[in-house]
Amino acid sequence: MLLIVGYIVVIAGCLLGFTMAGGHAAHLIVASEIVTLGGITGGMLLIATSPAGVKAMVGSILGVLKGGSVQKKDAEDLLKLLYELFNTARRNGLIALEDHVMDPKKSAIFSKYPTLVNNHHRLDFLINGLKPLIDGRIKPEQLESLMQVTVDAHEEEAAEPIHLMQLIGDSLPGIGIIAAVLGIIHTMAIVDSGPQMVGKSVAAALTGTLMGILGAYGFVNPTAAKVKHLNALEYGYYLGLMKGLCGFAQGMNPIMAVEVARRCIDHHLTPSAEKLEEILKGAAK
Repeated sequence: MLLIVGYIVVIAGCLLGFTMAGGHAAHLIVASEIVTLGGITGGMLLIATSPAGVKAMVGSILGVLKGGSVQKKDAEDLLKLLYELFNTARRNGLIALEDHVMDPKKSAIFSKYPTLVNNHHRLDFLINGLKPLIDGRIKPEQLESLMQVTVDAHEEEAAEPIHLMQLIGDSLPGIGIIAAVLGIIHTMAIVDSGPQMVGKSVAAALTGTLMGILGAYGFVNPTAAKVKHLNALEYGYYLGLMKGLCGFAQGMNPIMAVEVARRCIDHHLTPSAEKLEEILKGAAK
C-alpha cells in the first residue's frame, strides 16, 4: 500500500508543479516517446536476461505491491512453531517429529501455523532441515553448513530481480536522452515549418528525457530498494529458522534455541525476549 501511495505522490508532485507553472498535463503524454522508451527497455531486458528472469522481476514487483514478505504474524508463528517442535523432540526424541514432518499439512503442530505451512519455500526449508536429523543421516554440527547452502542459493535467486531493476533504473535516463535526440533529429528535419511547429516538436522530444529520468528516480530505483529491503527481512526469517534449529540440534534447550532464532529476525517483527517467553509459556499451556 505504501508503495502505491508513494507512486501517487511522485506523480502528483510532478503534475502539480508543472501545472502551477502554467503547463498542461496532456503535453507530457507523447506516444512516440513512450514507444521509444518502452521498446528500448524491453529489448535491453531480452538481451540482459532470460524469460525466467523477467518473470521473477515481475513477480517481485507484484509481491511488493501486495505488501508481501515477512510480517509480525509470520515471525511470531515461526518462533512458536519451533518451540513446539523442540519441546516435542526433547520429551520424546527426534523420532517423535517424523509423522509431523512426513505430512506437515495434517500435523497437529504445523497446521496451527498457516503462515509457514502455506508458504512452500519456508515449509520445505524447515522440513529439509529436520529430515536428515530425524533419519540420523547427518551430525548436528554438520546441519548448519547444509542449510546455509540453501539460504545462500535463495538469497542469490532473490537478488536477480533487483539487479535487473537496477539495470533498468541506471539505463532509463540514457534511454530518455536517446528518445529526445531522435525527437530533435525530427525537429531539425522540419525546422522550416515555422516556430510553432518547431516548438511543439522540441517539447515533445524533451518529454522522452523527462520520462526516462522520472521513471528511473521516481519509480524503478525506489522499487528496487523496496524489494531489497523485503528480501533482507525474508533472509532474516530463514536465518532465524536455521540458527534456531541448529542450536537445538547441538544441545540448546528449546527456549534458548528459539531466542537465538528471534535475534536473527528484524527486531521490528519480533517481540522482546520477556514478551516472547510469555508467549511461549502460553503456547505450551
